[in-house]
Amino acid sequence: MSGPGPGERLARAALTGLTEPGDELVGRRLRELGPEALLHGLTGKGPPPKGVRPDRLEGCRARAAHRDPVRDLATVERMGGRFICPGDVEWPGQLDDLGDARPIGLWVHGSPNVRLWALRSVAVVGARACTDYGSYVAAILGSGLAERGWVVVSGAAFGVDGAAHRGALAAGGATMAVLASGIDVPYPRGHAELLGRIAEQGLVLAELPPGGHPTRSRFVLRNRVIAALTRGTVVVEAEYRSGSLVTARRARELGRHTMGVPGPVTSGLSAGVHELLREGACLVTDADEITELIGDMGELAPERRGPVLARDLLPEAAARTLEAVPGKGGAELALIARDAGMGRDRTLGSLYELQALGFVERLGDQWQLADATSTSGTPKPLGRRPGVRRGGA
Repeated sequence: MSGPGPGERLARAALTGLTEPGDELVGRRLRELGPEALLHGLTGKGPPPKGVRPDRLEGCRARAAHRDPVRDLATVERMGGRFICPGDVEWPGQLDDLGDARPIGLWVHGSPNVRLWALRSVAVVGARACTDYGSYVAAILGSGLAERGWVVVSGAAFGVDGAAHRGALAAGGATMAVLASGIDVPYPRGHAELLGRIAEQGLVLAELPPGGHPTRSRFVLRNRVIAALTRGTVVVEAEYRSGSLVTARRARELGRHTMGVPGPVTSGLSAGVHELLREGACLVTDADEITELIGDMGELAPERRGPVLARDLLPEAAARTLEAVPGKGGAELALIARDAGMGRDRTLGSLYELQALGFVERLGDQWQLADATSTSGTPKPLGRRPGVRRGGA
C-alpha cells in the first residue's frame, strides 16, 4: 500500500487547521470531493462545497491566511513526530467506525506504531476533580493493564486521566494521550512533564495542528476519538454531567465495551458511573476483570470466592449431623439422628468424627456444639475439659 500522495497529505494537514474536529458536513464533502478539491473550495481557490454556509467559508479563509501546512509538518518533524491519515499503513482502522466524523488526520508524537498499539488498547477516563479513591483506583488499573500488555489510553487531564497514565508509566508499560490541543501545546500546563514522559515512552495524539488550543467543544469531540480508538472504555469516577460519560456512551454506540468502577452511593463523583451501570455498562473492579471482558479467549479473571471454612471440608454425613446438633442444652443421639435424617449408627459415627475435629462435645447422654465453635464453622481447639466424656455411646 503506497498511502496518500504528497498533495493529499498536505491538503489533509491544512484541513485540520481550517475545520473543527468531528464536523460531519466536512467529512461528507471530504469523502465526496477528496482532500485537495475540498481545500480549494474552502479557501476560495475552487467552487465552494455544497451546503457550506458563506459565514463558514469566510471563517475557513480567515484561518487559512494564518496557517501554513508545510510549516506545520516541518514543526512536527523537528519534534520527532509525524502526521498520519487514512490510507497510511499506520492509520488505526477502528477510527473509520466514526464515519463522516472520522478524523481528517492525526498528528503524532512518539515512536510506537499507532495502529498496532490501538489493537490492544483500553481507555481509562474519569473526573478531573476526583477523590483519593478515584486517583488510587485509576493508577492501579493503569499499572495492572500495562503489566498485562494493554495500552492505557486517556486524555491527560488532571485527576483520573493523569493517574491512569502515571500508573501505566510506573509499570514500564504503554500509554497513549489523546489531546484536545496541538501535540506541541501541553494541556493542562501542569501536565507538561507528564506529557513529555508519555511522548518518550508512548504516544501523544491530536487532531489539531501544532499551536492548536483546546476549547470546551474540542474536549467533547476529542472523546469520540478515545472511544473509537480503543476496545473498551472504563469510567472510574464521574458526575452526571461529565465528559467521561460522553466517552463511554459513544463507545457503546460504536459497539465497544463500556465499563464502570463503582464507588460510594453517597459520593456525587460516583453518581454518573452508577447511572452508566444502570444503563447496562459492565461493573469492573480491577485489571483482571477488564481483561476478561475485552481480551482474547482464555484471558479469564481469577475465581472470586470467600475463605474456605473448616466445616466446608466435612463429608456430607458429618455436615448434616453438625447442622442437627444444638448450640446449647444439647440433645440426645435419637433426636440428632432424626433431625439429620440419618440412622442412629451413622449419626453416632459422625458425632465421634465431629468430636475428634473439635466441632462438638458430649455431656453425659447429650451432644452439643463445642463452646468455641463460631457461626463461621471454626471448631474449638481440642483439649479435655471437666465434665466432657471421651468415648462411649
